[in-house]
Amino acid sequence: MARKRGNGEGSITRRRDGLYMARYTVQTPTGPKRKTIYGKTRQKVSEKLSKALADRDGGLIFDVENLTVSEYLDRWLRDSAQGSVRASTYKSYGQQVRRYLKPSLGQMKLRKLSPMHVQGLCREMQDRGLSARTVQYAHAVLHRSLEQATRWGMVGRNVAEDVDLPQVKREEIRPLNRDQTRALLKATEGHRLEALYIVAVHTGMRPGEILALKWDDVDLDFGTLQLNRALSDGEFTAPKTARSRRRIKLTTGSVKALRAHHKRQLEERMQRAGLWQDHGLVFPSTVGTPLNHRNLVRSFKALLKCAGLPPTVRLYDLRHTCATLLLSRNVHPKYVQELLGHASIALTLDTYSHVIPGMDGVTASAIEDALG
Repeated sequence: MARKRGNGEGSITRRRDGLYMARYTVQTPTGPKRKTIYGKTRQKVSEKLSKALADRDGGLIFDVENLTVSEYLDRWLRDSAQGSVRASTYKSYGQQVRRYLKPSLGQMKLRKLSPMHVQGLCREMQDRGLSARTVQYAHAVLHRSLEQATRWGMVGRNVAEDVDLPQVKREEIRPLNRDQTRALLKATEGHRLEALYIVAVHTGMRPGEILALKWDDVDLDFGTLQLNRALSDGEFTAPKTARSRRRIKLTTGSVKALRAHHKRQLEERMQRAGLWQDHGLVFPSTVGTPLNHRNLVRSFKALLKCAGLPPTVRLYDLRHTCATLLLSRNVHPKYVQELLGHASIALTLDTYSHVIPGMDGVTASAIEDALG
C-alpha cells in the first residue's frame, strides 16, 4: 500500500518484483517532469527521496538527462566556483572552460560523459602542441567541476578520475651567475625600471609581487618592505601562500635604488599631471596604472640583449638568481626560504640543492672524515 505525500512531494510503493519505488515531480526548462527512484527497502527509497526533494527545493535538480556538459559548466562556475575561490582563480577557471573544455566536450550530455571522452580531450590538447602542464590544469578544472556534480547527485561518479595524464617535466631553472648578474644590472643603469631589476635580484620577489608593491608597503628609513599582495592578469590578489605574505629587509643597494626611483617617479608625475592615475604603485606604467606583465617581459628581453645574455633567461629567473647567489655564499637555506616566501624548506632544498655547498654527493668522504 502506498504511503502518500503532498502534491508533487513523492510517494513510495512496492512493486510486484519486491522493489520499492518512489515518484516525485521536478520543474525543467520544458515544464514539470516526473522522476522515479528505486530501492530494495522502503527505508532506502525514503532516504533517497528525502535527499532528492531537498535538492529539488534547493534548485539543484533539473533536467539532468538532457543537460549538456557546456550547460553544466556554466552553472558550476556561477553557483559553485564563484565566491569559493579567489577572483583570479575563478577567472582562470572560466578561461579553461572556454578554451578547452567546451570546444571538445561541451555538446555532450553530462550523463553520457565517460573516462574515454576525457582521455580524448587530453590527447587532443597534446596533439595541438599544448604543454603537459596546460593539459593537467584543464583536467584539474574539469575534475573539480565533476566532483561537485557527484555531490549534487547529477552523475554517479567522477569520470575524470580514470584518466592517464601526461607527465610534467620539471622546468630547468636558468639563474644568472655573478658576472652575468653584474652585466644585467650594468645594462639597467639609467633605465626607467632600474630599481625594479635591482629589487628583483636583491630580494628574490616574484614578478607579480614586485608589480603589486605600493609605496605604503615600503619604509626606506628602516630599509624594509611588507609584501601584502600580488598582481595577476591585471588584478590584485592575495599572496600565493600564507608564507608569501612576508616582511623583507632591504639591502643598502635596494634602498638607494628605490630612493632614486621615487624621485624620478615624482618628476614623471609632474610631467604627466593630466594623465597620471595614482594607484600608489612603486613600479607602475608611465601613467601610473598597473604595469602590464608582458610589457615588462619585453623590457627585460631588450636588457638581456643589451647585456649580451642568453634570450632564454626568463624574468622569473631573477628570483632563482637571488636564491642561488645566496646559497652559493653559504647562507642557510632556512633564511633563503623565508626571503623567497616558500611554503616549506623542502621546496627550497628541492629547487636549489644542486647549488648548496656540501650537497654534491660527497657523503662517502664525509663519513670517513667524521670517523677519522
